[in-house]
Amino acid sequence: MSVKSIAAKIFATIIHKKTQRWVQNPIETQQKVFQNLIASAKETQFGKDHNFAAIKSFKDFAEQVPIRDYEALRPYVDRVVKGEENILWKGKPIYFAKTSGTTSGAKYIPLTQESMPFHIEAARNAILNYIYETGKTDFVNGKMIFLQGSPVLDEKNGIKHGRLSGIVAHFVPKYLQKNRMPSWETNCIEDWETKVDAIVGETFNENMTVISGIPSWVQMYFEKLEQKGNKAVGEIFKNFNLFIYGGVNYEPYRSKFENIIGRKVDSIELFPASEGFFAYQDSQKENGMLLLLNSGIFYEFVKSDEFFTDNPKRYTIGEVELNVNYVLIISTNAGLWAYNIGDTVQFTSLKPYRVIVSGRIKHYISAFGEHVIGKEVECALKVAMQNSNIRVNEFTVAPQIAPIVGLPFHEWFIEFENEPENLEEFAIKIDNEMRIQNSYYDDLIVGKVLKKLVISKVSKKGFQDYMKSIEKLGGQNKIPRLSNDRKIADLLKRTEKR
Repeated sequence: MSVKSIAAKIFATIIHKKTQRWVQNPIETQQKVFQNLIASAKETQFGKDHNFAAIKSFKDFAEQVPIRDYEALRPYVDRVVKGEENILWKGKPIYFAKTSGTTSGAKYIPLTQESMPFHIEAARNAILNYIYETGKTDFVNGKMIFLQGSPVLDEKNGIKHGRLSGIVAHFVPKYLQKNRMPSWETNCIEDWETKVDAIVGETFNENMTVISGIPSWVQMYFEKLEQKGNKAVGEIFKNFNLFIYGGVNYEPYRSKFENIIGRKVDSIELFPASEGFFAYQDSQKENGMLLLLNSGIFYEFVKSDEFFTDNPKRYTIGEVELNVNYVLIISTNAGLWAYNIGDTVQFTSLKPYRVIVSGRIKHYISAFGEHVIGKEVECALKVAMQNSNIRVNEFTVAPQIAPIVGLPFHEWFIEFENEPENLEEFAIKIDNEMRIQNSYYDDLIVGKVLKKLVISKVSKKGFQDYMKSIEKLGGQNKIPRLSNDRKIADLLKRTEKR
């Protein structure tokens, strides 16, 4: 065993013990985070506007601070972007993570001196936790690649901004620099296809042991490697044994990845966002990711089916239940307060608190009152593919409210790697599972309000062409699993006709 492997095991044990201290005291930990946040921000403009000085309990906070999304918080954010101090958090942010909003154009999410370390530590601790659980350390001696956005940062009123993954690239520890790929120059390439080609060239002959990124874009990297080497990725990288991912559910990609790699590899799921690093997979045996309760983030939860009602009940960590769909609400040491990030989660365990990401509160189908969520369509597809050689590259679902003939239906746009022999039979399997997953959908089928779902095949690389057409190819951009309208569906069909 190498010196680096021995050191990694020792460090992993230290971090595990530190983590267990707050894991064993979740409610007290969150209460301390809450009190520190309120005390730290009571002299900010937001704190004064919402009477933080008088807040003594969560009940006080819920009465004083309404749930907001980015648009609602934007008057404060705009002042921070202009360079004003002590608006949402004390002083000024050290960075803005710039993201593209669907309705608000560019979004600037503040990253502060207090919040930034948690983004780095959480990713590090996810790997150390894996080492502690499995005892595996061989990968630390090889090369690691993190497919991410460009680290080139712009500046606005004295504060640097860029993609979160690009900002994080500036914080890679020195002990990882020699192992980390691609090169800085390649990482700075903006065009995604050009960048992936360059990454393939740099990594092809290296001892790659860890590969990380959003599955849909790692898939493009793997396909290019396979084309170049004319063999499975696992043969090219014989010591590749750990895949780290986040952003989307890996299950729809798992079969395709195992085929293109040529074998199974361990994986670690992460739940990062510009607004905070919320959870990571802490067990290779249990379902869900450990919710990070000691990372400068106070969590609230609102039941999804109550979210759009007047004054929905806001739950804290000690009040949540298993298998309920919650909208995730956060208050952070970057100055986001009762902030709706748009993700929905379900708890798979309460000892410790583990979650899965079940979808997006804005990404659902309820054109007929069925309220289908992302977890349901992903599960239905997974079940339909079981015990078959069918493999799917990408998919999305939209309602067809006004077909030319017949009843309305859900239209599934699927890009197959390996197609089913009988598409209609495959559609029935998915539909049957959807009826098990969602009782409202079943009622609509039984009541002949909807007919069974229809699959529309998307040509190879069709989703890549679509993302390229809307200038969102690569990086942290993802295909929504669900839309309650036909915007993506119609654009996909237009892209297919070109």
